[in-house]
Amino acid sequence: QVQLVESGGGLVQAGGSLRLSCAASGRTFSTYAMAWFRQPIGKERMFVAAISSSGGTTGYGDAVKGRFSISRDKTGNTVYLQMNSLKPEDTAVYYCAARSGRWTYDVRQYDYWGQGTQVTVSS
Repeated sequence: QVQLVESGGGLVQAGGSLRLSCAASGRTFSTYAMAWFRQPIGKERMFVAAISSSGGTTGYGDAVKGRFSISRDKTGNTVYLQMNSLKPEDTAVYYCAARSGRWTYDVRQYDYWGQGTQVTVSS
């Protein structure tokens, strides 16, 4: 059974940092591109960051460039999202996702999803 399990969310003050983790199991995710999306209350799910299966290429949404960093461990089965200089507008449920092939900004192209972890940034 394929599972993506996020952790690391919580409440943080503006300007602070959090590190999210996504543990993948059930298949060899080292050959999958991985991504983070987020969904504020009442809004659509949007792209945050993605990383290729090799870890060699990454991509970021405009709202988080220069503040967030995505990485994956050597096994390829755990992906991290380091979030610095957090702002209240970063408040959302953050989801981990995986797809076979290249990463993409398109939420519809991902095959597997985690249950999400809440990140709340207070002003």
